[in-house]
Amino acid sequence: MLENLSERLQGIFSGLRGKGRLTEDDINQAMREIRMALLEADVNFKVVKTFIANTKERCLDAEVLESLTPAQNVIKIVLDELTELLGRTDSKLVLGSRIPNVIMLVGLQGSGKTTAAAKLAYRLLQENHQPLLVACDVYRPAAADQLETLGDEIGVRVYRGEGKDPVKIATEGIQDAIDSLRDVVIIDTAGRLHVDEEMMAEAENIKRAVKPDQILMVVDAMTGQDVVNVAAAFAERVDFDGVIMSKMDGDARGGGALSIKQVTGKPIKFISSGEKPDSLEEFHPDRMAKRILGMGDVVSLIESAAKIEAEEMEAEAAERMMRAQLNLNDFLDMNKQIRKMGGVSKLVAALPGGDKAMSQGQVDESALDRMEVIIHSMTLQEREKPDLLNGSRRARIAAGAGVQVSDVNQVIKKFNETKKMMKQFMPADDGRGRKGKKGKKGRRRRSLPGMGSMSMADMKKMQDMFKDLDK
Repeated sequence: MLENLSERLQGIFSGLRGKGRLTEDDINQAMREIRMALLEADVNFKVVKTFIANTKERCLDAEVLESLTPAQNVIKIVLDELTELLGRTDSKLVLGSRIPNVIMLVGLQGSGKTTAAAKLAYRLLQENHQPLLVACDVYRPAAADQLETLGDEIGVRVYRGEGKDPVKIATEGIQDAIDSLRDVVIIDTAGRLHVDEEMMAEAENIKRAVKPDQILMVVDAMTGQDVVNVAAAFAERVDFDGVIMSKMDGDARGGGALSIKQVTGKPIKFISSGEKPDSLEEFHPDRMAKRILGMGDVVSLIESAAKIEAEEMEAEAAERMMRAQLNLNDFLDMNKQIRKMGGVSKLVAALPGGDKAMSQGQVDESALDRMEVIIHSMTLQEREKPDLLNGSRRARIAAGAGVQVSDVNQVIKKFNETKKMMKQFMPADDGRGRKGKKGKKGRRRRSLPGMGSMSMADMKKMQDMFKDLDK
């Protein structure tokens, strides 16, 4: 989503960087190209007009044109305006003191409400809440069955009720939550293929009956301009509090995501990509703006690493990792960490230029799978002592894994590169021959190597780590 826009904008900025000084004509030409890029990405025309006017006015300031790095100043201004367009500040889901809190989901049929309800329940579950899902879509065939299946997968109870009255099911669901000591209720309402009076009236009746603390509208990011019109209609009738933007991994132009905040005044609270329960993420306007401009999202990458850091490992393995004295078993563990962070594609996409590398096919997403197959074809002794891997051993491993010897050589090469990278980012020795902090029970905590201190060159190395193993 938005890859084409990102590529276009990066191309425009590359042209600006090639000029030592910028004239008013240069700015005007760049603004025309940015306007076309936004319109082609299906961003609302009025939003584009306002965005270009504000950006152009700031870029034509004398301090910008006469500075030593005018191109960098222009990029900074575009970043600021794009962040403003997306919402400027984060808009987190804030739960009140009411027990249970009631969250109502609305939206068109096919927007992903039921899946979003389950993902939101899973997220709340991870935050130590006890959610209850309530199935109020009594029209779509098997809608309640779908929600119950998703609830079973994540370990969250679903209240289905009886009959065909969604208002009655919603109120009964809240009482069920009180009886079963659940602190959050998520109501999955029915949708239609398009906005109609019956759907709006039903949403208003449920809202009036349950008095939700939060109303979130689920919108399909792939619907383009239509998403803005639908959101405006819902904002007028049910006055929702925020948006969950689903299907952000689709291949549509995605301009609706850039338009919805400005058109409706309602913030995007979450974005969702993929089908996994943990794929619902808080929306950060500044991080999204940087992603669009090809600057990566290293902050989110570090946050993902921090979640993994909370897990503990055996002291002996931790000591090896902190001293960058890894073996191939540790390399397998690191691969598992990358999977927990969303896999190779998500990791590389968060790095500056990563989206472009992914779109050009420079990153092999199956690299981790091949690495694991090859390492599992080794003996325990070979994994613990990689220096034993001479030519004959590598040939045997290749035959066992069903790959070429060159593939085995590439895995060993990547392993050695990882060891070198970890040595660069290890914290300073504490004077007692130890590095890092201890977790509970004296065990050292698992940590990805100092991502906060990575340079652009280091990030490029990390991208290269996941390029096609045959290269």
